[in-house]
Amino acid sequence: MNKTWAETVVLTQSIVNRSDYDWDDADVVICPATLNLKAAYTVIEYDKAAIAVGAQNVHWDESGPFTGEVSVSMLSDVGATHAIVGHSERREIFSETDEMVNRKAKALLAGGLVPIICVGESLHVRDEGAHLDYICSQVRAALAGMEAREVSECVIAYEPVWAIGTGRTATPEQAQEVCSAIRSSVASSFGQDAADSVRVLYGGSLNTGNVEALVSQPDIDGGLVGGASLEADSFVALVNAVLK
Repeated sequence: MNKTWAETVVLTQSIVNRSDYDWDDADVVICPATLNLKAAYTVIEYDKAAIAVGAQNVHWDESGPFTGEVSVSMLSDVGATHAIVGHSERREIFSETDEMVNRKAKALLAGGLVPIICVGESLHVRDEGAHLDYICSQVRAALAGMEAREVSECVIAYEPVWAIGTGRTATPEQAQEVCSAIRSSVASSFGQDAADSVRVLYGGSLNTGNVEALVSQPDIDGGLVGGASLEADSFVALVNAVLK
């Protein structure tokens, strides 16, 4: 929940101005607040930049008595091609369950949008040594009822809750361990082709100082950027670091 309409226009334009043709080699997505999706999309579309727009949340029904919610078709209508589901803040603050995450992800796929499915553990779960089982359970629940073809289109973002906004970051080895387990979980349920196709991201105090070590890990395909996305310089630096 950051940036007004005008601030979003300025930030998006600043990112576009610093973007490079090399960005065609990556999937770069910005996810502003819902009210600002159209503003961001308009800037990107005008400059024909290699950047997509995603939402931070979505409802699984097309319409109905769900005051305050937005549907897949509403997002698509303003240019969104992706949406984040199951972010740790949605799970913790708004009691979003694994079942809700699954319904949202399937609704997005049915509507032609890419779900960015967030999974991750609290410090308590990690300290108990139960983090791999916990996260793989989240993955299985989020993908329940999907076909392998649909899973291949998904993005799964590992965000250790204990590293979000705290300045703490999982070591590259810790992040790789979890992302490898995520990919293995997908393989066991949907086959190796789906596991190879699904994109696995790391998110959790990602910054220019740690991004290269993290994305060099074999099972980390990119990053889910938090606070560093609120300034054009830092966000662009992260994208360029991934492309090295």
